[in-house]
Amino acid sequence: MLDQVFAGRPGSRGALRAAVLVPILLGIIGCSSDDAGAPAGTVSEAPAAALRGSNPVAGQQLYVDPASPSAAQAKRWRDAGRGTDAAAMALLAKRPTAEWMVEATGVGERVRAEAQRAAEGGRTALLVAYHVPGRDCGNYSAGGSDSPTAYRAWARSFAHGIGSRRAIVIVEPDAIPQAIVQSCLSEAAKAERYALIAYAVKTFARLPRTAVYIDAGNPGWVRPPTGLVAPLRASGIARADGFALNVSNFYSTKKVISYGRALSRRLHGAHFVIDTSRNGNGATLNDDAGGPKWCNPPGRAVGRSPTTSTHQRKVDAYLWVKQPGASDGTCRAGAPPAGHWWPEYALSLVRN
Repeated sequence: MLDQVFAGRPGSRGALRAAVLVPILLGIIGCSSDDAGAPAGTVSEAPAAALRGSNPVAGQQLYVDPASPSAAQAKRWRDAGRGTDAAAMALLAKRPTAEWMVEATGVGERVRAEAQRAAEGGRTALLVAYHVPGRDCGNYSAGGSDSPTAYRAWARSFAHGIGSRRAIVIVEPDAIPQAIVQSCLSEAAKAERYALIAYAVKTFARLPRTAVYIDAGNPGWVRPPTGLVAPLRASGIARADGFALNVSNFYSTKKVISYGRALSRRLHGAHFVIDTSRNGNGATLNDDAGGPKWCNPPGRAVGRSPTTSTHQRKVDAYLWVKQPGASDGTCRAGAPPAGHWWPEYALSLVRN
């Protein structure tokens, strides 16, 4: 675009977070050498997931939407006599993918419906919060809330929709790395963005059965990853279950794990999740005549199937956060706007 916390123990998460915060407030957990680069007013706290020392979503099963774009496409192609293509698309339709919440109104109702369908099937909803003000100031996916006040209300409505159901929430893809490397935000706007993400994280983390991962970009964006440490702290990583990497991107799982562990070491051993929806062939390292390397590049392939059992230290889950076949933007001939379904691209990802 995954998974959740302590299935069957809805009361344990709040108690654990409270237990974690007490020693932090008492100053038992000291500051690391990274604190010099932290924005004013932030505290170096060990993330809750790291203090648990285990994968908070291990063993959870993710919800598969039977009415996904890939499922609908498979049916259309079967009906049209394109049996081989339909079979390829059906492979995508069997994998759980995230639902992106981008609308300004009615988000609570949509989240509630998604979480409830997952709960009825004994599964975990995988959701993406993507509505921070000034979202994607590079303009391919521009939008977001009109004001900080509107965003805080939006986050509360989102959380209310989840309630006590199991969910994994990926918080604001691109928002932090974009603020670091692009010039479209002032320093004041960056600080405001981090504060709003921290508010969303705190709001979601209060839920009893929700796991929260803050997006931290990909290995090709912020290098070295230490540049992410202070912004992630300002954005509430101490309250989250960890961070997310490679969302909507193509870097190989091996490369992402290496990058993620390097970042984890600077965040008290924080856990992380990886978007493997399109990284089967890894990333292309150069732009081509058709468009930029990050935007619907040719030759890419679906990656590892989603799972909460990765057998990799610190890696809580492989997820399909990006819907394979959802366009990155109108960057190439024939490409629809960002987020719109592009069946030809989806088919190429499976065939490759």
